[in-house]
Amino acid sequence: MDDAQVRNRTELGDFLRSRRDRLAPHEAGLPPAAGRRRTAGLRREEVAILAGVSPEYYRRLEQGKQQRPGPAVLEAIARVLRLTDDERRHLAELSSGRASVPSAGARWSRASRTVRDEVRRMLDLTHPHPACVLSRSSDVLAANPAASRLFPGIEEWPEEQRNTARYAFVHPTARKLYVHWDDVAHGIVAHLRAAAVVYPGAPDIRELVEELTDRCDEFAALWQRHEVRARTNGRKVYQHPTAGRMTLTYEAFDVARSDGQRLVVYQAPPGTADHEALLRLSV
Repeated sequence: MDDAQVRNRTELGDFLRSRRDRLAPHEAGLPPAAGRRRTAGLRREEVAILAGVSPEYYRRLEQGKQQRPGPAVLEAIARVLRLTDDERRHLAELSSGRASVPSAGARWSRASRTVRDEVRRMLDLTHPHPACVLSRSSDVLAANPAASRLFPGIEEWPEEQRNTARYAFVHPTARKLYVHWDDVAHGIVAHLRAAAVVYPGAPDIRELVEELTDRCDEFAALWQRHEVRARTNGRKVYQHPTAGRMTLTYEAFDVARSDGQRLVVYQAPPGTADHEALLRLSV
């Protein structure tokens, strides 16, 4: 068993435990228990019974000793633990070994920071809307002027240090910029957690997680929650120092033939105060 497989099995057990710990017995349809429970969430045995598998089978699954459970078992466990669609996909990747792996005998290398010219030209085409290209670990690889101004202060860092996750947790401006900073922080960590499974052992992801764990207690606490969420689109509220308050939606598109790069475009409905604020980023 290689290192990536060991990490996946450990991650699977941690993920299942975190999901059952957050679920109260009554939320799973269990009657109130007499006396005091030692755990606030579901017990292993309760998950097993509700999912229709033996307690021993489920115990081995959490311990990483049960290989590749079938789709019916995964669906039953997902139903009991009330997993979201993103969490269901995450569970399937962890349990079946479908996470991305390098060619036989190889290991994940550091992601390329090269952005194709065709993709860079797309950043100009989105003007005046902010647009940037992020790596699989959220390094800012390219950005149009509006996107650069969307993150005030990030330009003070060397190019290789410019990363939206690092910015949110470390830069002093970020907590003033993001009106709902807690929501942004949860989303960032949930995305990195999912990326760590898709690219097991990738040094750029691992080093970023280690750095932020050491530098920020809030990141470390969120990382231990094992939440996963795809960041394909969403909405953020900003209190920008020059553009003012604005609510922007964003769409993220995977860049073909890249090491997990994604093109992110921010927008607001034309004719609204949010759009007027967005336009001020381009001035």
